[in-house]
Amino acid sequence: MEPTGPWTERPWTTAYAPGVPDDIPEVTETLVDMVDRSVRRHRRTTALVFFGARTTYGDLGERIARAAAGLRRLGVQAGDRVALVMPNCPQHVVAFYAVLRLGAVVVEHNPLYTPRELRHQFEDHGAQVAIVWDRTADVVAELPSDVRPRHIVAVDMTAEMPFGKRAALRLPVPAAREARAKLTARPRSRGVIAWRKLVGGRRLPRRHRRPSVDDVAILQYTSGTTGTPKGAILTHRNLRANAMQGRAWVPGLREGEETFYGVLPLFHAYGLTLCLTFAMSIGAKLVLFPTFDAALVADAAKADPPTFLPGVPPVYDALARSAAHGAIDVSTVRFAISGAMSLPLATVRRWEEATGGLLVEGYGMTETSPVALGNPIGPTRRPGTVGVPFPGTDIRVVRIDDPSAEVGPGEAGELLLRGPQVFAGYWKRPEETAAALLPGGWLRTGDIVTVSDDGFVTVVDRIKELIITGGYNVAPHEVEETLEAHPDVVAAAVVGLRRPDGSEQVAAAVEIAEGRVFDDGALRDFCRAHLADYKIPRRIVRMDELPRSLVGKVLRREVRDRMTAGRGATEK
Repeated sequence: MEPTGPWTERPWTTAYAPGVPDDIPEVTETLVDMVDRSVRRHRRTTALVFFGARTTYGDLGERIARAAAGLRRLGVQAGDRVALVMPNCPQHVVAFYAVLRLGAVVVEHNPLYTPRELRHQFEDHGAQVAIVWDRTADVVAELPSDVRPRHIVAVDMTAEMPFGKRAALRLPVPAAREARAKLTARPRSRGVIAWRKLVGGRRLPRRHRRPSVDDVAILQYTSGTTGTPKGAILTHRNLRANAMQGRAWVPGLREGEETFYGVLPLFHAYGLTLCLTFAMSIGAKLVLFPTFDAALVADAAKADPPTFLPGVPPVYDALARSAAHGAIDVSTVRFAISGAMSLPLATVRRWEEATGGLLVEGYGMTETSPVALGNPIGPTRRPGTVGVPFPGTDIRVVRIDDPSAEVGPGEAGELLLRGPQVFAGYWKRPEETAAALLPGGWLRTGDIVTVSDDGFVTVVDRIKELIITGGYNVAPHEVEETLEAHPDVVAAAVVGLRRPDGSEQVAAAVEIAEGRVFDDGALRDFCRAHLADYKIPRRIVRMDELPRSLVGKVLRREVRDRMTAGRGATEK
C-alpha cells in the first residue's frame, strides 16, 4: 500500500530548518551501544543531576554494569520483562539501561497507579522482577500470588540526594517528616530487596551477550484514554531511530554541552525518549525532577541553567508566569518542544516573551516511539499546527471509513504514518496489531487531521471520541476551543453522552476562572455565535478540576464517566 496522493514527494522537507536532512541513516546501534558511546566520549562530563547531586557519565556506566550484574544474579535473562515503577531519579536511569544491557525488556509503569491498574499490566506482561519506588513496594508486593513478581527491588530515591538535603529530611520537625514521607517509605512487606544490595556486587563482564537492534527494548503501555491499556512493543531500532530523528530535527545542538530538564515523567513515552534516550545520545546533562514543581525548577536553574526543555503546555505556562514575576530565569532555554496535548497560542506568546527562544509543538503517540511530527525550529514553523513529518517519516490521509481511499489537502481524514519509529505491534494482541498496522508498514493513528499542500498537519480530533448527533459528526476539540475562548472558562472537556435511543448528546464540563460565576446559559449563547446548532452542548456542567493524566492531558473518558454518574459536577 503506497501513497498515491499529493504527499508522495515529501513536499514538507522544504520547510525543514537549515541543516535538517530529509532522512536519517540506517540504525546500526542499540540503546546499549548508544549509552556506552556517550560514556566513552564524555566520561568526566556530568550525566545526571538530582537535587544538586551529580553523576558523571563514567559513574553512570559503572553503575549500569553493576546493576546489570545484580539483575543477572536474580535470574534475569534476554527477553525477560522487568517492571520499573519509579518517578524520575538516578536509579530509574541506571535500571533502564541495566535491564537493556542484559537483552531483557523494560516495562514502564506509573508509580501512582492503583493496585487494580498495576494488576492488569502485571497480568499482561508477566514480569518476575520489579524495580520499584519504596513507597510503591507494598502495593506491588500485595498483588495476587499468581501476578506478584518473584523479586521486588525497592528504591529509596533520597539516597541519591546530597548529604545536607538528606540530613534535613531527618530533622525531628513536622515539615521535614512531611517532606520525607512524600519521597520515601520503608516497605512493610517481607522479602523486598534494597536497591543498594542489588548494585553492591561486581560489574557485568564486557563479554556478556548484547541485544541486537531488532530485539524488543520496552513494552510501553498506552494511556488507555479510550479503552484498556495495551503494551506497545518498541524495539531498540524504533527508539534509537526516534532519538536520531530528534537529533536531526534540532540544529545547533552541542554534543556534551546541553542541559536537558527532566520535568516529564520518564515512564511516559514522551519523557522516556526526550530524556532517557535523546539526551543520553548526545552526552547531555540531564537534570531530574521527581515531579514538576516550579520552585524546584527555579532552584535547579541557579546552578544548572536549562538549554533544552521538553514539556507540556501547563509546564510552560507555570514557568513563564514565574519568570514574569522574577522567580526564575528561563532565558537560557534555546529549545522548547511541547507535546501530549494541544498547545494554545497564548502559551506560545507567554513563553517566548519570557525566554526570547522558540516554543514549537510536535505530535506523537506511544506507537511511534513517540515523536512523528514536529514544527520546524525556525521561521517556517506554523503555530496552531503540529508541524510536518520527521526525517524518514511518511504520511497519508485517508477516509475515516475506508483506509484504502486517500483524501486531498485540506480534507479531514485519518492520519496514517510510516517510518523507522513505528512500533512492532501490541504485546500478545495479534488481532489489534493487525487492525493498527496496515500492509506496507502504515500505522493507523486514530487521529482525524487536515494537511496543507506543503504537509503541515492540523489535528482535528480522535476518531473514537467523535460525537455523532442527529447524523452529524462533532469534533470535541472544536467545541472545547470555542468554550475556552470565553473569558470565564479556564479549560473545557466535551464528550458525547448516550441517549436512550442510542444517539449522543453533546455535553461539556468546564473549569471556571477564579472570581467568575458559572452561567451555562451564557456559555451556550457564546457557543451559538461561533458554532452550528448541532455542535452546541446541550448540557454544560462545572467541575472544580477536570481529571487529567500525569502529564496534564484532560481525560475525556473520565469526564464522561463522572457526568454520567453525576459526580464532581455542578449544574444550574
